[in-house]
Amino acid sequence: MRPVSFGAGIVRLARNADLPCGRKVATCLLLMAALLVAAPHVQAQTTVTDIRGRQVTIPAGPPKLLIDDGRMLLALALIHPDPVSLITAWPHDSDRLGQQVYERLRARSPQLDRLTRVPSSAATFSLEQAIAARPSVAVYTLGRGPSDAQLRQFEAAKIPVVFVDFLSQPFEHVERSLAILGQIAGRTEQAEQFLAWRRARMARISDAVAASSSGRRPKVFFEAHAGISACCNSPGRGNIGTYITFVGGHNIGADVLPGASGRLNVEYVVSQQPDVYIMTGGPHLAKAGGYVVGPEFDVDESRRSLRAMLGRTGLGLLPAVKAGRVYGLSHQLLNSPLDILAVESLAAWIRPDLFPSLDPAATLRELNERFLAVPLEGPLWTTLH
Repeated sequence: MRPVSFGAGIVRLARNADLPCGRKVATCLLLMAALLVAAPHVQAQTTVTDIRGRQVTIPAGPPKLLIDDGRMLLALALIHPDPVSLITAWPHDSDRLGQQVYERLRARSPQLDRLTRVPSSAATFSLEQAIAARPSVAVYTLGRGPSDAQLRQFEAAKIPVVFVDFLSQPFEHVERSLAILGQIAGRTEQAEQFLAWRRARMARISDAVAASSSGRRPKVFFEAHAGISACCNSPGRGNIGTYITFVGGHNIGADVLPGASGRLNVEYVVSQQPDVYIMTGGPHLAKAGGYVVGPEFDVDESRRSLRAMLGRTGLGLLPAVKAGRVYGLSHQLLNSPLDILAVESLAAWIRPDLFPSLDPAATLRELNERFLAVPLEGPLWTTLH
């Protein structure tokens, strides 16, 4: 039988060491074992089932990923100590990371700014730019990126494409999407460790809601990107509204909006007499004079902007405003595996009867200590007092 190349190498090594392999088989086997132990781990090809149910073969070797959303860097930062080392092309959409997180990633990995720029999930997809970047894997947001015809062009260029989803159906797809990124990055075990931790915290909430003897769910008015335009952007059925239902609330937007999101007029909101008013925002709303929150702002700045939103026509009439049950949340937390912080905040605000001692701030500290490659700091939510 003709020996394989690795075995031939062992025989040559033995000959060079004046060890006749034919008579000293045990010595040769020991040499082979030693080389196997010393040899670097070679990653075999992996088959990944993406969020669309497509089976995609990922090549061996260290990944060089194209991502179409900077928030995927946050997801990777939960499972890898140097997430930038996995990236070869990204949209440079630092606002989606938050300026503080972006600066810390860049300080650790200066090549972040030099990586190839590609369009974001919010922009027009460019096949030419994607193929020119020559990633080992291109990771796109579900519903965005290449068409099926363009996928065939990726195949011809030998670039596998994987779809994940932290955007269109985050509640349903966050867990699977992070697990997929873990497979691609060769960090399956780390992804499962985080997901097990998240799963336990989610179960604590769902179990309490299921066991509750109270049949009434508080009415919730949820305004997304408060101040970006005329009132009021709201989740409808699914998407963010699913989080409200999960923690034991009733989303008033779901009663009239047929899709995942839409706009409510102030008259309708007032007529519904919501018990709780929650708005989202972030640094992207600073120029518009909207609700701002995040490490770039101190608590007082964020609280002032929260109160300013209540000065808009009609909103002062809401029972939620009169009772002081008005809260603000960083929208960034709703489109990533960091959504556990949003879930716990919503649960504490909407159902204080069930979760009087829930502490999202403690959860954030644990996230920073146990998982995140770069710490995430607040304020990430705001209360009136």
